[in-house]
Amino acid sequence: MSFPLDPARTAAFDLGPPDAHTAVLLLHGFTGSPWEVRPLAESLADRGFFVRAPRLPGHGTIPEDMLWVTWRDWLAAAETSFDSLSRYPRVCVAGLSMGALLGLLLAERHGARVAKLVLMAPVMRVQQRLGRLLDAVGPGVSSGLTPRWLEKKGTDLEDDEARQKSPVLPRYPLARLFDLFELQRMARRVAPRVTAPTLIARAVNDHVVQPESIEALHHAMRGSTLLVLQRGFHILPHDLDRARLITEVAEFVDG
Repeated sequence: MSFPLDPARTAAFDLGPPDAHTAVLLLHGFTGSPWEVRPLAESLADRGFFVRAPRLPGHGTIPEDMLWVTWRDWLAAAETSFDSLSRYPRVCVAGLSMGALLGLLLAERHGARVAKLVLMAPVMRVQQRLGRLLDAVGPGVSSGLTPRWLEKKGTDLEDDEARQKSPVLPRYPLARLFDLFELQRMARRVAPRVTAPTLIARAVNDHVVQPESIEALHHAMRGSTLLVLQRGFHILPHDLDRARLITEVAEFVDG
């Protein structure tokens, strides 16, 4: 039996003055929700930016909703949200984890329309050995694997209070992991072609992302800035170094 996550925490939201000069699109991560980027959104809104944080299809409700979506739906939702901000003179994109992959794809597709790009803990490759193995063998193996669902017992947060408040999708379909892998491959291909000024942020103790993959991304994106946080794990906007992250992102966007 599945119980829905608290919609007050997982719902999409807009913050900030609608008549702002700059709009920021914030994209959450795989199996996550807009809750993950809320602290950053609130800070940006306080500084006068308009912020839109959509909830990607299948996310933030019940595990079964993840059965009926693929990476195409997530990318289409990101595109729709980006297009909805077209009336703003200046649009920036910031993504966390898988949201960073979607941000990379938007920046490559739309070129100069993306004024600034922020990639927080971009999950270019997963750190877990099983995940890397599944990526290597491909989706064809999933039909022979059990269980069909992968359990998720918590969120990669060092901050105890934030971890206890985090809305966690308790499981997700194995097939969706291969959708994540496809987005990773696409993002790695387009990254060198992205022209938007880019800030990449990672934490040294992230348990989700392979650190070498972020270093490779930084080198592939000439002119990008790398911010390395010494505290916290994967969900950077909620973790121990969130104050530094939020300040750095806000100043970068305001550039």
